[in-house]
Amino acid sequence: MYSTIEQAPSSSIILLHACAHNPTGVDPTQDQWKKLAHLMRQKRHFPFFDCAYQGFASGSLATDAWAINHFVEQGFELMIAQSYAKNFGLYGERAGCFHFVAAPSSSAQDEVARVGSQLAILQRSEISNPPAYGARIASLILNDEKLFAQWEEDLRTMSGRIKEMRKALKEHLVKLETPGSWEHITEQIGMFSFTGLDEKQVARLREESHVYMTKNGRISMAGLNTGNVEYFAKAVDGVVRGSQ
Repeated sequence: MYSTIEQAPSSSIILLHACAHNPTGVDPTQDQWKKLAHLMRQKRHFPFFDCAYQGFASGSLATDAWAINHFVEQGFELMIAQSYAKNFGLYGERAGCFHFVAAPSSSAQDEVARVGSQLAILQRSEISNPPAYGARIASLILNDEKLFAQWEEDLRTMSGRIKEMRKALKEHLVKLETPGSWEHITEQIGMFSFTGLDEKQVARLREESHVYMTKNGRISMAGLNTGNVEYFAKAVDGVVRGSQ
């Protein structure tokens, strides 16, 4: 990732996942984020953050927003596309928020006018009239102290459940002595995980066990629960052994 950003033409727009990277489940450490920010400053790159899973990675809104806040503190001009689809349970409403952070040295009034004019064009041409229901729910919760605290607690519960499913899946695979290393299951974070299964193994899982995932082996950890995690582990064990 570092070398790719280093080789990109200066002043490129770099799309970054704020946390819970989709599809890999692998996030940079804070030290790695600092290194990336330093490189992007040298290359005069423009950061565009995709923040779709805030609170779903660590259970903490502040921890999951650390990378964004670090870039802002470093004086970057940047954009953030923030989704409330997952962390508010508003998937069908597609509620979210767009943020533009101007550079400290810029004229705020001029920046607001320029960005506002472009957003007005984008809004009308791409979205026209977005659903208001989800936005009103998000606004109500974000602006009510008690509801906001309850939401934070719900995020901790949801992220904790996903972590427990990661732990349970790895334990079942280790218990079954499934060939290979499965440490990556618990080392990854967030909703998604790259299992390491190839396309042929994924096809066999679908045909033999009716387990469905993308061809590259990515799964949604949120789809696992205490009632199906053992079945899934045994199915994975079967296709891994069968392909040796």
